[in-house]
Amino acid sequence: MREDAVRVLGAWPAPDGEQEALRLAYLEHLGTHPDAMRRACAAGHLTAGALVVNPTGDRVLLTLHRKLRMWLQTGGHCEPGDTGLAAAALREATEESGIPDLRLLPDPVRLDRHRTPCAPHLDVQYLAVAPPDAPAVCGEESLDVRWFHHTEVAGVADASVVALMEAGRRRLAGGVARGPHREAGGPSALRRRGR
Repeated sequence: MREDAVRVLGAWPAPDGEQEALRLAYLEHLGTHPDAMRRACAAGHLTAGALVVNPTGDRVLLTLHRKLRMWLQTGGHCEPGDTGLAAAALREATEESGIPDLRLLPDPVRLDRHRTPCAPHLDVQYLAVAPPDAPAVCGEESLDVRWFHHTEVAGVADASVVALMEAGRRRLAGGVARGPHREAGGPSALRRRGR
C-alpha cells in the first residue's frame, strides 16, 4: 500500500504550486513514516476519498457525516485489504454512496490535508463517476446522502469540497491545468475535520 502511494504521488502532475507543495509533503511523510498508511500513525496518515458525480458533472453526491454533521465527499482510512489508494477510494465511495458500478478516474484530482481528532489526514482525492440517474443509499457512517446540483455545493459544503468539485469538473471537461498555474483562493489552511 505504501509503495503504491509513493508511485501514485511520484507520478502525479500537480495542477498548481499549492498542490505541488502538498504532493512533496506527502512524499516526504511517506519517506519518514513507515506506518504512514495506517490510522495508528499519530503524526498523520494518508487517506483516500472520492467525489461522486453524475456523468456530466453537473450533479454531485455528498454525504452528511454522522460525527461531524458536515456535507463531505466520500472517503476515509485505508484498510488492510485495499490494494492501493485508488482501490481504497473506490471502496469508500461505493460503501458510503450505496452506488454499485462507480467508475473511478485513474489519477487523483486533488490533495487536501486537514486535522482530525485522531491525527492529521493527508487525503488523496479521486473522482468517481456514477451511472446515469443512480440513486444513493445512506450508509451507517452518514446521516444522509444526497445529490446536489453543482451550483448548490458552495451553500452546503466547505471550501475544500468546493475546490474538489471544481477540480473534478475541470477533469471531466478535459481541462486539467498542469504546471505553475495557481488556482484562486491562495494556500489552504490545515482544517479541523474527522472521519
